[in-house]
Amino acid sequence: MAATSDTDRIIVERIRNGDSDAWGDLISRYEGRLLAFVESRIGRRAVSEDIVQEAFVGFLNSLPNFDGRRPLESYLFSICAYKLTDHMRREGRRPALPLSAGADSGGEWQLASPARAASSIVRSGEQKELEEKALIEALREQVERWKERGDWTKLMCNELLFVRGWANKKVAQTLGISEQQVANFKFDFLARTRTLVGRQGLSEDVFPELYDE
Repeated sequence: MAATSDTDRIIVERIRNGDSDAWGDLISRYEGRLLAFVESRIGRRAVSEDIVQEAFVGFLNSLPNFDGRRPLESYLFSICAYKLTDHMRREGRRPALPLSAGADSGGEWQLASPARAASSIVRSGEQKELEEKALIEALREQVERWKERGDWTKLMCNELLFVRGWANKKVAQTLGISEQQVANFKFDFLARTRTLVGRQGLSEDVFPELYDE
């Protein structure tokens, strides 16, 4: 997995050393990209700006745990995605994780919409809570497994696919791997997520996608 760039490393060190200008440099470098990411998902400028601000504050709070072994950009986008998901959860919305998507799909990270099947959106608050807990547990297990095995490329690949919503081709070009390898990583991730969620013994009403064979 690629490490933080020299420019980012210098900015982080300046922030840690109390350089007030460094914080402005960080915001100038990444605010536009983070804002575009959030606004494309929720379509509201003011709210998007608040979420991005929360992401920067979250980064500052987590700075003691940032060691530069992952790209700063990826780290910031992960925090921002978490803040966005938390905001959506408070509004009663959630990102759609395509548990049954094919390996060649675009992997677009999106909000649930009326176009989705009724069985996937007409669910009680309790069912949504069960879904969220099940996915969190499945994702946490996979991330920990990748970290233990040093599968940083796989971790980055899935972050770009499912957090940033990039297409396979763009991910392949960014990471310097083949599109087939990206597709394989995606297929493995989705298949294992289905398996891990299925092992939790939830009712078929919670995740009907798992049983639509």
